[in-house]
Amino acid sequence: MALRYEETDTASRQVHGDPNPVILYQRDGKYIPRIAAVHDLCGYGKCSLGVAIPVLSAAGCDVCPVPTGLFSSHTAFPGWYMHDTTDILRDYLNAWRGIDVQIDAVYSGFLGAPEQVDVIRSLYQEFPDAIKMVDPVMADHGKVYPTYTPELCEAMASLAADADILTPNLTEAAIILGEPIGDEWGGADIPDEEAERIARALLDKGAKNVVLKGIQREGDDIIRNFVASASAPDIVEVGNEYVPYMLHGTGDVYASCVLAAVMAGRSLVEGVAFAGDFVHDAMIVSADQPNFKDRGVSFEPLLGKVAALL
Repeated sequence: MALRYEETDTASRQVHGDPNPVILYQRDGKYIPRIAAVHDLCGYGKCSLGVAIPVLSAAGCDVCPVPTGLFSSHTAFPGWYMHDTTDILRDYLNAWRGIDVQIDAVYSGFLGAPEQVDVIRSLYQEFPDAIKMVDPVMADHGKVYPTYTPELCEAMASLAADADILTPNLTEAAIILGEPIGDEWGGADIPDEEAERIARALLDKGAKNVVLKGIQREGDDIIRNFVASASAPDIVEVGNEYVPYMLHGTGDVYASCVLAAVMAGRSLVEGVAFAGDFVHDAMIVSADQPNFKDRGVSFEPLLGKVAALL
C-alpha cells in the first residue's frame, strides 16, 4: 500500500516528516537557477509558457523559453491557429551556445513534432547535470490532443524514459506504457494497487521519479496523486480537495509548481503537495472571473505563495 499524506487545511499545508525526502536540487540562496522551458506559447487561454514563465519566475528562477509552437488560443476554442516552430529550434539553440548559456533544469511540456524530442535530448547532452522534467502533455480524459499523431505520442513516450521527474495523468501514462487508455475518463477511478502498479511501471521504463496525477474515485471529494521514486522504497499518496469543474491550464500550473518547489530546494513530495494546493486555490479564484471555464485558470493573485517557497 502507498503511504498516505493528507491534511485538511489546504491553505496552510506543510509537509512534516516527509516519508520520501527526495531532494533533487540544492538551492544556494544567492544563486538564480536557469530553466530551459520547452513548451508552446499560447496567445489566449492560460497554459504552457504563459504559465511556466510567471510561476517559475516567482520561485526566483530565470526562465529561458524554447517555444515548440505558437498557438492563437488553446485548442478547446474553435478556429485556433498553430505555427510549428520545429524548423527554427536548432538555430535558436545554436545561438545560445554562442553566448555560453548555462542551464540548471530542462522542463518540457507540449511538443509540436516528433523531431522536437531530438532537440530536447540535445539539451540533455549539453547540460548533463540539469534536472530533466517531462510533463508529457499529449492527452487527458481518455482522449489524445488533436495535434498529436501516433509518431509524436511514441516520441513523447521515449522522452519520458529519460526524465528525472515525470508528471503524467492516467491517459498519458497508458500511452507511455503502451497499454489501453481505458474508459472515456481515462481510467481515473482506479484503486491504489493499480495506481502503484502504473507508477512502478513508469519507473521501470527509466524515469527516476514519477508523479502520477489525477486519480479520482466516484463519490470521492479528493484528487489523489501518487509519488514514486527509484531512490525511495515507498510510494506516497498526496490528496487534495476536488473542485467540481475543469479548467484549461491546470496541468501546466501543477507541473510548474512542482518544479518551482523542487528548484527552491523542497522535496518532491512537498512540491506535489504544494502544487495540488496551489491549483485548488487558483481554481477557486478562477470561478469569480467572467467566462472562467473558457479563459483558463487564474493563478496570478496567488503568485506570492510561490515566492514564499524561498
